[in-house]
Amino acid sequence: MADLSKYEAFPSPCYVMFEDALEANLQLLNLVQEEAGVSIICALKGFAFWHSFPLIRNYLAGATASSLNEARLIVEEMQTEAHTYAPVYLEEEFESLLYYSSHLTFNSLNQWYKYKEKAIACPKKISFGLRVNPEYSEIETDLYNPALPGSRLGILHENMPEHLPEHIEGLHFHVLCENDSYALENSLKAFEAKFGHLIKECKWVNFGGGHHITRVDYDVPHLIQLLQDFKSRYPNIEDVILEPGEAVGWQTGVLVSTVEDVLDNRGTQIAMLNISFSCHLPDCLEMPYKPSVLGASEPNSESKNVYRLGGSSCLAGDYIGMGDFAFEEPLEPGDLIVFDDMIHYTMVKTTYFNGVKHPGIGVVKGDGSFLLLSEPGDYDDYKKKLS
Repeated sequence: MADLSKYEAFPSPCYVMFEDALEANLQLLNLVQEEAGVSIICALKGFAFWHSFPLIRNYLAGATASSLNEARLIVEEMQTEAHTYAPVYLEEEFESLLYYSSHLTFNSLNQWYKYKEKAIACPKKISFGLRVNPEYSEIETDLYNPALPGSRLGILHENMPEHLPEHIEGLHFHVLCENDSYALENSLKAFEAKFGHLIKECKWVNFGGGHHITRVDYDVPHLIQLLQDFKSRYPNIEDVILEPGEAVGWQTGVLVSTVEDVLDNRGTQIAMLNISFSCHLPDCLEMPYKPSVLGASEPNSESKNVYRLGGSSCLAGDYIGMGDFAFEEPLEPGDLIVFDDMIHYTMVKTTYFNGVKHPGIGVVKGDGSFLLLSEPGDYDDYKKKLS
């Protein structure tokens, strides 16, 4: 079996983030920020490990929120105002969003005109923008593609006025998901072709998220050149903003779990875990995708110890449907199963379905010490959610 001994010191189940890995990502993102002269902010929808917000603030220009709760968390824990965008704003929350935001982007002209008077009456300085839809994307999974025909996200070019509405200072588009700089280059061509005349009236533009900058094969020099060239074409632009979330938390930690039972269903070996894919790794069902398991490999015709990994909820499909895993030795109850790269989107999408307890959350600090931030459990939170 692979040596998983260093994970035995952690609770199970538990999300474990390694602070050194996070800081390495932040250093690379800051390099892009400085070389290209842009602002990179952390999208909480992708990375909301707020214990590390003070560290993030040392490197990035802020954070972006898609709800009142996220905006408040940014102000309270990162101690900076949020760049806020949501598909719709609720009347009972709008004034609070103004309080927590430095930038606020509207998904439609209807929303802008509905809230315009309250927005411009706000006594503090807020920069307002509109989200537009360039109708171009290289995202392969429809669930994550905001540029599909009939999309509810962003304003089409034919629905935009000839000039930016008064008090609107920026444009925002988001058409990437785990994409490289070449997909951004093609997206920018579509954005400029449809909205170039309006870009010339902006103070800022926001290129959204989905930039996989910290992936090992990402062409960082190409991105920097792309951003510099865009700025040179539009000298009126005071700030170009990128808001990755996954790139911040990419490869920064794991989810530690334990085998509780091993079943045999007519030759299919099933290892039942103390975590749930439905509750704790929903992207495995939504995307879907197959995560990496430390010490496991893709099975082949020669593999002997092949297991399907099953979750602990009663959902029939609570297992990884993208294929089984081969292990060096047979699995037994008590064995650790460690899922790699679990600290970005996975953590923020967890649910309380079936009352399944949540994993704990911990961090390995720069000096190697482990700090448990929350215990496995959460009965009170589960009960409060249902009321």
